[in-house]
This record gives sequence, structure tokens and C-alpha cells, in this order.
Amino acid sequence: MNDRSNLDRKLILENGAAFYGKGFGCTDDRIVEIVFNTSPVGYQEILSDPSYTDQGVVMAYPLIGNYGMADDDYECETPTIGALIVREYNGEPSNFRSKEPLEDVMKRYGIVGISEVDTRRLIRHIRDHGSCKGLITSANTPAEAAEKAIKEATLPHDAVSRVSRNRFQKYDSAEHFYHVVAIDCGMKMNIVRSLTHRGCDVMVVPWNTSSVDILSLDPDGIFLSNGPGDPEDVPEVIDAVKGLIGTVPIFGICLGHQILSLAYGAKTYKLKFGHRGGNHPVKNLLTNRIEITSQNHSYAVDSESLKNTPLTATHINLLDDTIEGVMCADDRAFGVQYHPESAPGPQDSSYLFDQFIDWMKEGKDNA
Repeated sequence: MNDRSNLDRKLILENGAAFYGKGFGCTDDRIVEIVFNTSPVGYQEILSDPSYTDQGVVMAYPLIGNYGMADDDYECETPTIGALIVREYNGEPSNFRSKEPLEDVMKRYGIVGISEVDTRRLIRHIRDHGSCKGLITSANTPAEAAEKAIKEATLPHDAVSRVSRNRFQKYDSAEHFYHVVAIDCGMKMNIVRSLTHRGCDVMVVPWNTSSVDILSLDPDGIFLSNGPGDPEDVPEVIDAVKGLIGTVPIFGICLGHQILSLAYGAKTYKLKFGHRGGNHPVKNLLTNRIEITSQNHSYAVDSESLKNTPLTATHINLLDDTIEGVMCADDRAFGVQYHPESAPGPQDSSYLFDQFIDWMKEGKDNA
């Protein structure tokens, strides 16, 4: 990487570290939070996951773009990821399902890209120093000007309000067994698919819908979605969940798990560099089974804070012992930090949707 003659872009981190590459996709200057993902597949789902709003994702797998973009694999209608940072970009995909190259999608939605980056060195840097702000800019931008821009920039705290639907939206199943109201904080579409596949009609409501309005829809269960940012940035959702606890079964994933925990009085904190990938081992404390999970989060639930709540820990991450699942059986409420809908990722944890279904069935049978 010593020859920079063909490298027209660079990524500068807030501590001054610089990584040179070639621009692709949108070529605007962009300040983002730099994080990394270790998944070897699934760049389309990552690109379109609303949880990556305002983040620049470094892909650990070295080849990105080789299988193009398929219409059926998007996780949202309008991708909001800030940037994609890769070692090698392939703009000539070979895949019968592909409708267009990755770069075309990035240009359409204003997603900045930089390739030919030494991603191994960059990821080691993030692991050593933690997630941080970074500026993707021209290779000719003076270091002093770039560092000044990064220092003065403030990462936004309104990501959930920007990615959530602003209206009610219904998704019907074939069987119509159960009626689920899902609070959209940036929900992935595979969550909707996972619920409708199990006979649930899903009414997705905006992030700031009140508990009164949610209960007026007469749900059999309530789902709390994934989404971007700090869970403490959405006190409106936390307050709504407080008003929903104990009414019908509640299931939260990722940000929804954190929000559920905060509603019960637990605390959350930011991880050094987060968990993002498709092979994180999690132990189910109720069964002692190990699950390989898909993960994407910067925050975690504080284990000590659970002692002062009705929640019990149900899952832990075997890499760092962080909390991966909580439950209050009396209230039929539970959440997991990882992604059982797994797009992309393994299917080890799909049983959690069945647990949600079982609790809704019990509630209907006892009504």
C-alpha cells in the first residue's frame, strides 16, 4: 500500500490515522462513525439495514460486490448507511439473481464508498482504539483541515426518527392466526417476513406511537424492533413500553431488547467497538445450548443493573460475557441483543419467534 498514485480518496480517523483508497459509489465528503463487520456474505442486507444509519462500515471480508444486488434481499426501502469501506470492490457481479451492481445502488442513495483500503490494518486499529468518527474525503485534503472538521462534527442523535415509518403499515399473513403490533425503530424486513411466515398479521407503527394508541389496536403481542443509535435517545419509546408491560407478550430484538431493559429500570452502556458479524457464540442460560448468532450493535445492557429489576439474564455472549438476552416470565416479556431473523447469518435462534408465538397462543387461549 506504499504506492498511492492511483488512490484518490482517504479515510482519516479522529486520532489522525489515515487510510488511502479509491472512491466508488457516492464521492461526497462524509463524516461517519467507523465500525466493522466480520460477515463473509450479506453486504446487501448490511447496506440496507437501518441500524447502520450514519455509520461507515468496514467489511472484514476482502471481496465485496461480486454477487451484485437482488431485489428480494433488501432490509429497507431506502438505505441510510453512511459509507462502505472495503478492500476490493467488484463492479461486474456474477449472479443470476442480481439486478444491478452494488455501486449503482450506492450512487442512487448517496452512500459513500472507498475501496483498496488496508482493511486488516483498519480493523485492528478499531479493535485497539475503539469505534470513532472518521472523514472520507479527497486524498489531497490537508490533514489539518480534515482533523479540524472531524473534531467539530457531532454525530446525530435523531437516527430512529429518520428511519422509522411515519404511518401505520399492515403486512398480512396467509393464516391470520395472531395480530402483532411492531414499533418501528428501524425494523429489518426479515423480521416482518419471520412473523408473517408464522401466521402473524403485523401492524407496523411509527417509533413515537403511544401505548394507548398501540393497545387500541387490540394486539395479541407487541414487537420492539432493532434500530440505530443509543437507546437512551428514544425516551418516547421507553415510556410507551412502560405502559405496555404486562398487557400482552412483548418481544424485543437488538435496540428493542435494550429499550425493554431500560423500561424495566436496567441500564445500558456503549461497547468499545460493538459486535457486528454472523458468527458470534451465545450461550442460552436456560438450556445450556450454544447458538451461533448474527449481531449488529454498539450498546449493551449492564448486567449489574438487572439485579434491581424483575428481569433475569437468559443469554450471554461467550466472547466477552455481555448480556445477550433478558426475560420477565410473569409479564411474558423478553428480548435478545442479537438477530434471530438473521439476514445475513445462521438460523440457530429462529426458535425465539416460536416462543413469542407460544406466549400469544397462551394469551388467546386464556382470554
